[in-house]
Amino acid sequence: MPPRYLVRGGNPLKGSLRPAGNKNAALPAIAASVLAEGPVELDNMPRIRDVETMLAILAEMGAGVEWLDTNHVRIDPRNIENKPLDPRLCARIRASILLAGPLLARFGKVTLPPPGGDVIGRRRVDTHFLALEALGAEVQVGDSYELFGKSLKGADIFLDEPSVTGTENALMAAVAAQGRTVLRNAASEPHVQDLARLLVAMGARIEGIGSNTYVIDGGQTLHGASYTIGPDHIEIGSFIGLAAVTNSALTIEGVRGDDLRGTLLGFERLGIRPRLDGSKLIIDADQERRIRPDLGGHVPKLEDGPWPAFPADTMSIALVAATQCEGLLLVFEKMFESRMFFVDKLIGMGARIVLCDPHRAVVAGPVKLRGSTVESPDIRAGMAMLIAALAAEGTTHLHNVGQIERGYERIDTRLRDLGADIERFEE
Repeated sequence: MPPRYLVRGGNPLKGSLRPAGNKNAALPAIAASVLAEGPVELDNMPRIRDVETMLAILAEMGAGVEWLDTNHVRIDPRNIENKPLDPRLCARIRASILLAGPLLARFGKVTLPPPGGDVIGRRRVDTHFLALEALGAEVQVGDSYELFGKSLKGADIFLDEPSVTGTENALMAAVAAQGRTVLRNAASEPHVQDLARLLVAMGARIEGIGSNTYVIDGGQTLHGASYTIGPDHIEIGSFIGLAAVTNSALTIEGVRGDDLRGTLLGFERLGIRPRLDGSKLIIDADQERRIRPDLGGHVPKLEDGPWPAFPADTMSIALVAATQCEGLLLVFEKMFESRMFFVDKLIGMGARIVLCDPHRAVVAGPVKLRGSTVESPDIRAGMAMLIAALAAEGTTHLHNVGQIERGYERIDTRLRDLGADIERFEE
């Protein structure tokens, strides 16, 4: 049986904490190590299930994997063999698809089982393969994905959508392709920037980092490197929501302010206004928590979108925060058609939410949430449910928390350090 949490809510928290390294930067960084001719050291790596699974995939292929410290790992890819990836491991995480580009670049062919990951609606992989085909790969899709491409060549590529992982796969293949690649309509989230900077540290030539157009002069020999993963801006957004709904005073240390502009703008619409002080983000207790109507008194809308818009992975957190804010809010989740389906669990805890369709919900607040028995459906909705449980009166039994722990390092321990009443049980 998966682990569960027992949460006694209704108590404000207090203290300081530091965000873990960005999960969505750590996973492509692990994949990128395949391209190096020497060891790659990655610091500030989150010790979470998805990272451990990605490392296990490489280790099963022959890579040397050694944890030098709690959050510092050394990957030696020199003995990797080109063999089919373990389908059992790949079924655990979507990020296994990130090995398509680097393995193709290194060996000229790769066989990938379909990726796993959160069940939050259809998550197409077409963008990955269209980009690799533009670089000269041949793709065959059946029970597994088979890619062939002995001599990749640079190309001018316009991605059919600004897919994060599609951009990352294209970047990793393009640095190995001969000639210049121009990658347009590309994703530019902080984790994509981290990958690009790691590739540069390994010897790649990439211009346009942080923009939607990358220029890659490929064919350079890539060597080992050391790189520090940046702070997880999604985890920071989760802690903003946590402080707001529990009326807590929290200080988040080690943040990058430029990564948080869209997040802070979205929470400001809910009357939640953290303060940036250098690399610290300070969330005071007694936030206004009043939803700001649009001009003319119209019901406002909070929607996600590609970077630098409000992050899709923070929408579940914002929805829970809105239940504790005065006013009406339309939450519009545009990117995944099943991510909103956890709201029935919030309604069972007392939330006033109308689910209009798979993408839209109207939230009316504030309400007093009450403890319940609920289950974590995916990483972000699971964290949202945990935040709701900490705000609720009474006891909540939160099951299937292994989903949360795929993306949040030692979350129960870190929350207890802030004063949360939370127990973890292995069933």
